[in-house]
Amino acid sequence: MIRCCLHSNWHSSFKGQLYSNTKLIPLYQRQGRGGGGGQCSREQVCLPGCSSLPFSHSCCSSRDRRVGHTHGQIPFVWPYSSAPRTILQEKLSRILNSTASNKSKTSLLPSFTIQGKVSELSVRWFSSSSNDDTDSDAENDENDESDNCERENKGAIVKSTADPAEVHKVCKVIDELFALDHNMEAVLDECGINLSHDLVIEVLERFRHARKPAFRFFCWAAEKPGFVHDSRTYHSMMIILAKARQFETMMSMLEEMGEKRLLTLDTFSIAMRAFAAAKERKKAVGIFELMKNHKYRVGVETINALLDSLGRAKLGKEAQALFGKLEGRFTPNLRTYTVLLNGWCRVKNLMEAGRIWNEMLDEGFKPDIVTHNIMLEGLLRSKKRSDAIKFFEVMKAKGPSPDVRSYTILIRDLCKQTKMKEAVGYFYEMVDSGCHPDAAVYTCLMTGYGNHKRMDMVYELLKEMKEKGCPPDGKTYNALIKLMTSQRMPDDAVRIYKKMIQNGIEPSIHSYNMIMKSYFRIRNYEMGHAVWDEMSKKGFCPDDNSYTVFIGGLISQGRSEEACKYLEEMIEKGMKAPQLDYNKFAADFSRAGKPDILEELAQKMKFSGKFEVSNVFARWAEMMKKRVKRREPGNRKCTQLAQGQRYSLYEMADG
Repeated sequence: MIRCCLHSNWHSSFKGQLYSNTKLIPLYQRQGRGGGGGQCSREQVCLPGCSSLPFSHSCCSSRDRRVGHTHGQIPFVWPYSSAPRTILQEKLSRILNSTASNKSKTSLLPSFTIQGKVSELSVRWFSSSSNDDTDSDAENDENDESDNCERENKGAIVKSTADPAEVHKVCKVIDELFALDHNMEAVLDECGINLSHDLVIEVLERFRHARKPAFRFFCWAAEKPGFVHDSRTYHSMMIILAKARQFETMMSMLEEMGEKRLLTLDTFSIAMRAFAAAKERKKAVGIFELMKNHKYRVGVETINALLDSLGRAKLGKEAQALFGKLEGRFTPNLRTYTVLLNGWCRVKNLMEAGRIWNEMLDEGFKPDIVTHNIMLEGLLRSKKRSDAIKFFEVMKAKGPSPDVRSYTILIRDLCKQTKMKEAVGYFYEMVDSGCHPDAAVYTCLMTGYGNHKRMDMVYELLKEMKEKGCPPDGKTYNALIKLMTSQRMPDDAVRIYKKMIQNGIEPSIHSYNMIMKSYFRIRNYEMGHAVWDEMSKKGFCPDDNSYTVFIGGLISQGRSEEACKYLEEMIEKGMKAPQLDYNKFAADFSRAGKPDILEELAQKMKFSGKFEVSNVFARWAEMMKKRVKRREPGNRKCTQLAQGQRYSLYEMADG
């Protein structure tokens, strides 16, 4: 009865019939290019924007099959089930059908405890973070499910044989001495470590956000007698250089690998993805010619990898143009069309996406569940939600049947729209259809309820996950940490952090950044510093965001001179200087009676040979002088322009 009422309420929110605004039209005449047999018979559904979305009849049991619902209504999406409902489902139904107030519950996770500062927490040490910065946002669209395009079989992860104690020793030396001219290498020579490829990879992983110390260590290792870099260590360093957009050094390294006969397909893939991510289309395509020079055959999988890279970088148009140029040189497969479809969906071009879909069917390919999920997400990304619902219903009627990923895409979008009733309804349907919920779909629901300040439901969902054998993963914990920090509850975020580690989930650098930022936001500077210390203690090299948050915290605390030291350290590691509140920074030095401190720091850095840092401080000194002039009487207009303005140190350094 509860489900019947729930269905009735949900159903009434969608007015009209399933195909009330949908025309079934015949195929327009196109040249048959499919090889072998005839073309797929299919129907097309008109989409907004003059595009058409086809559905293959090969997925149906009958050629003339239609969605079999009386009067064309939306199918009964909440079917009765003989399976017993979970306690959580019962509670969700009661909440959905009640008119109780949705006041925020402030109860804390009952099993979580915290004692003292973050730095005093008992946490096991680990050599590297497995959760890369890709988990920076649990609901970030850029980390969307189009990642299912990655269908290449990943090789099994080889367990590192490096001694954690030696990794820790090396990282400590680098962290403390990299800023000195030659001391770092000398101390490393005296450490007597057992240098291995696994150790080098572990250390490079630790310093993946700091290209300069990472590269110095890489070069030091290359000079050691008896050690020779292999493809894996080169690839680790290339990835760091690619992320920092140090393409010249990266390509020099690739050529060096060619001379040593260490090149693999992964080498070229890293370079292609790096250029594509930087929107350097011509350079990405140029990797093809480089592969030929090194006697590598450019096959369909290589081309697919490049098209996928361009699509992920929101260069769908460029990917399509490249496909057109190379079309006669290779035979496209289903993945080729899938990555092209993904590229157009990412830039919300449904007309081109529909064209690719039609062409895919003309070539005799049957779209699989991954392709359908990409189109479903593309419709939602383009705000065509009614069309997405229709598309989803056709998937259920004609196949391929929606999987847990399909439901997660739909539920996530509903949670973002704060339509929790519909989201929970689809959750019920997913369970009844035989799809087992995973951590991702639970995370979507928890985020939705958390944004409604329904923390009681968040905890119930967390409990349900454990009972159903679906433990939270790193993204789930980061989503919970984000919920707490966004509501200015950093102490609760620390409790989750502690529970995360107790359950064997390694935090990411983003976990620390969120907690640290939250403490600085509520002006709890002591705990903000404690998080920074904890991050360093656990072997994390701060990334750009870490430094930005910490330096900003120091400035807001009135410790601008100390902030300069960390700014220097940040630039020395090869990172870009952050966006900061320049007015606050300059005012602190003026009040401290040190109006010339920036000029002094610039000279000091110049004499030390640190010209990049020197240029930054010199530029800031010039801005400080202009700020003083703006404050002079009679210059009101300039003063108004100066108020509330933020400056990028990096832009200042570039003039």
